[in-house]
Amino acid sequence: MSVDVYLNFNGNCREAVEYYAQVFEAGEPKMMTFGEAPPHPEFPLPEEAKGLIMHTRLTISGSNVMFSDVFPGMPFTAGNNISLSIVTDNKDEIESAFNKLADGGTVGMELQETFWSPLYGSVTDKFGIIWQFNLGTGEW
Repeated sequence: MSVDVYLNFNGNCREAVEYYAQVFEAGEPKMMTFGEAPPHPEFPLPEEAKGLIMHTRLTISGSNVMFSDVFPGMPFTAGNNISLSIVTDNKDEIESAFNKLADGGTVGMELQETFWSPLYGSVTDKFGIIWQFNLGTGEW
């Protein structure tokens, strides 16, 4: 299991990641936009979201640092745009930690299968810290 930092940006994620990749000589990052995600018929994608970065990551000094733009209309506060991401191949570990943090916290997304992970969810704990859980390290 690892704990990775996840940084959110307000529409300038691509610029930031390209800059950090150059600064830290991290190579050319692979980026997935919201427009590249499989469509969901109940939630049509707004035009302004299509080119925004849904997910990318860099390895900086041996650590994974992940990045994303916030979805249009979602709140963004500079300084509060960091979450911690638990990445592991252990489903029981994810479910246990998620449920403990959810007790007294607020679930942002229930643990569920997504197109990038067999199990993903997010929760804000009782101290206001946002945690993301991702089963399997995968390509992304």
